[in-house]
Amino acid sequence: MIPVTSFAGKTVAVFGLGGSGLACCHALKAGGADVIAADDNAENVAKAAQAGFITADLRNVSWSNFAALVLAPGVPLTHPVPHWSVLKAREVGCEVIGDIELFCRERRRHAPNAPFIAITGTNGKSTTTALIAHLTKVAGYDTQMGGNIGTAILSLEPPRTGRVHVIEMSSYQIDLTPSLDPSVGILLNVSEDHIDRHGTIEHYAAVKERLVAGVQPGGTSIVGVDDGYCRDIADRLDRAGKNVVRISVRNPLASGIHVEHGTIVRTSGGARSEVARLGGIGSLRGLHNAQNAACAAAAALAMGIGLDVLQNGLRSFPGLAHRMEQVGRRGNVLFVNDSKGTNADATAHALSSFADIFWIAGGKPKAGGITSLTSFFPRIRKAYLIGEAAQEFSGTLGPVGHEISQTLDVAVEHAARDAEASGLTDAVVLLSPACASFDQYRNFEIRGTRFRELVQALPGVKPVV
Repeated sequence: MIPVTSFAGKTVAVFGLGGSGLACCHALKAGGADVIAADDNAENVAKAAQAGFITADLRNVSWSNFAALVLAPGVPLTHPVPHWSVLKAREVGCEVIGDIELFCRERRRHAPNAPFIAITGTNGKSTTTALIAHLTKVAGYDTQMGGNIGTAILSLEPPRTGRVHVIEMSSYQIDLTPSLDPSVGILLNVSEDHIDRHGTIEHYAAVKERLVAGVQPGGTSIVGVDDGYCRDIADRLDRAGKNVVRISVRNPLASGIHVEHGTIVRTSGGARSEVARLGGIGSLRGLHNAQNAACAAAAALAMGIGLDVLQNGLRSFPGLAHRMEQVGRRGNVLFVNDSKGTNADATAHALSSFADIFWIAGGKPKAGGITSLTSFFPRIRKAYLIGEAAQEFSGTLGPVGHEISQTLDVAVEHAARDAEASGLTDAVVLLSPACASFDQYRNFEIRGTRFRELVQALPGVKPVV
């Protein structure tokens, strides 16, 4: 835990008592603050009370003594309308912040030079965060990973010399961190997302920009420049005097880091040098993972990690569960769990990574279905359709060979049988549903775990090494 000492002797309201909210309560109390805990969910309030915290309905208390409102990131700050607790705070001039802001204040107080790597972007945040954490561990750092991935930031160990915090941040979390100042900030990409919470894509992009704009003096801002929003952001950072490292997987760069033919290349002042090779690294297949790896490599270089250590770290990266996860192999058939592919854009990355695909798709459909994936259909040897979307996807696939399997267990059995019978050298049974899971599974993790279990139960399946 990271005790929050910056509010010692003061009273702080905490609204939103999920994992990060309760962590805030414990950290504030450990640092000497008085905490008033609240939530719209009665069960969460009861859990906080059982943990020993004072709880209250913040509609019915005086706000004059609150030094801050610490808000959970899932609670609306600005759009579609500010939450009532935010309006109450604004009425009395009470600052509204989040848990990562509390971390930033503690770091500045106690270990301002301790490495702090923050990662954001519309896509690829979790893989890049996990990869950077893996690289820093391989390099010998005491690595603390959390934020929007896994552990709430205040449940990690405190900042100190030799310890690096690798923190994934959503746009919601950035919005609640006004003094965000990482030593290394990474913005992977920006595309339309979370407009319901930010109003416009321009505002959404502006929020993302704050993570790399706030990098502390002497730090490094790493920006993927393969979309227009991020190119403009990189240019603005340059003009502001920031140390900017541009990343591209689509075009060579005169200065920065780009990927060509599976090799990460660094260029500067006309000189170029090889940073690392991605060929043969199964956990980093595809153009999207090339971007993740290039940004992670740039962060490692900013940390002073050597090229040999970097290459070894990339090769030993196991990948994230449910994101292009290689769960087993039987003969020439590879089984890949990409249950996190919950929309067509995400599934496009998976389909682009293989040539002979036995594709398991379907679930609760998203707007647009899979019509945007038609350019990948020649890669599909056969599709196995499950869930509510099966009939709709069947119509879109048209002449592409497919069956309506209805359930995941049938799809896995039939896809494994057909892939093995195909005689193809590199057949892939790919779960990348292009759908939400909610018609048959509570979340994509449970769906992916079930796929893994079904694959591993098949005779002759061995782990991928």
